[in-house]
Amino acid sequence: MRAEPPPGCPAHQPLYGPEFASDPASVYRRLRASGPTARVEIAPGVRATLVTGYEAALHVLRSPETFSKDPRHWRDLADGTVPADSPVLPMMTYRPSALFSDGEEHARLRGAITDTLARVESSTLRGYAERGADTLIDRFAPRGTADLLGEYAQVLPLLVFNHLFGCPAGHGVRLVEGMSGMFDGVDAGKAHELLVATLLDLVELKRRRPAADMTSWLMEHPAGLTDEELIHTLAVLMGAGTEPQQNLIANALRLLLSDDRFAGDLSGGTLPVEDALDEVLWTDPPIANYAVHYPLYDVVYEGSALRAGEPLVVSLAAANTDPALTSRRRTGNRAHLAWSAGPHTCPAQGPARLIASVAVERLLDRVPDVELAVPVEELRRRPGPFHRALAALPVAFPPAPTVGRTGDGQITHGQAGHGQPGDGRTGDARTDAAGRSPSEPFVPPASGPWTPGTGRPRSAWARTAAWWRGE
Repeated sequence: MRAEPPPGCPAHQPLYGPEFASDPASVYRRLRASGPTARVEIAPGVRATLVTGYEAALHVLRSPETFSKDPRHWRDLADGTVPADSPVLPMMTYRPSALFSDGEEHARLRGAITDTLARVESSTLRGYAERGADTLIDRFAPRGTADLLGEYAQVLPLLVFNHLFGCPAGHGVRLVEGMSGMFDGVDAGKAHELLVATLLDLVELKRRRPAADMTSWLMEHPAGLTDEELIHTLAVLMGAGTEPQQNLIANALRLLLSDDRFAGDLSGGTLPVEDALDEVLWTDPPIANYAVHYPLYDVVYEGSALRAGEPLVVSLAAANTDPALTSRRRTGNRAHLAWSAGPHTCPAQGPARLIASVAVERLLDRVPDVELAVPVEELRRRPGPFHRALAALPVAFPPAPTVGRTGDGQITHGQAGHGQPGDGRTGDARTDAAGRSPSEPFVPPASGPWTPGTGRPRSAWARTAAWWRGE
């Protein structure tokens, strides 16, 4: 059995900071040298075991009798070893939701999610995504430049979620600020407090005015969710539908715009969107390291000691690129672990893929000559142990016409580069306290929110906040 290095030893590979964010693949390669599991730090003073092998990941994900999802088993947290202000705690501490439960409790909480998702028609979801995409593209199409992260990939899921959850527009910026802060580990405690307070407001609103939306459906589900369970179930759904969704869209666009295997098809008029999504989900999954489990007792796996109560972080990214995998075919191959596996497999992978497909297809249809505004190697990633996220995705293209939409959703065409684009409204009559529709856009400044050579782009949530405020 391999000896365990002491805490603080360099053998505990850090999974945080800009170095890891810029080149995680090289870190995974080094860690694989010690076998399918390796000792890491996911934040200063927070030790864990990273599962890098594909078969080892499946073993953990599919063995709930041995590996629990409940963080109340976390030994270092219980005895005070983990700092109380650790930036990863909001993503890892126990809350009453399907994400952190096992057995019958997990089945009850997950059942409320799957039943609610089943009530969303694919055609309705596609319509929300298409109208949201047109709304956003209309804002930058006449300008010829855009940050496809801050102006598109990050905002589109919020527009869709506004409809699905009956969420007023004023809540949108607070939700993305909370989720981004938790994933980034920047003021994560405050970010979590903001997220919970915003969701509590939403629940109180729906108690007064229930409607045909997912929030109301969850509240009336036979699972009988308590207010606390409801809030944290919404947090799980919105967390899965915002940060990972925007990363899937942005990573797919980056691949399509930078990889010669796809660029040739694009120039020929064929949009290999599904192929690109398969590639991203295998090699650049939006959530790279998460699916945290806790051994219920000491386990020896292929010579490595897995201690009871010590976090096992499944590296979905490393497992997907495990050299031991015999098949290198990715197109049409859905055996990747980007959606996890076992009892906690993502229940919303179908809707997530649909939204991403619509986002990419709509953009490439509307602005087919789009190109990266900087070399691909200059694109930066947001630091953080859990996600695989771009900091910005600047592009340039010939100014394109707007399409706008009438109140009944019909498209109206505008001119490229002449005056203001169409208002892009989706026809939703609901408004927030300020009188703004949940999907109401704003006219971006002439220079755009990101201009090459002007310095560091604003944080992800700050750009979205500016979008909502019309700055």
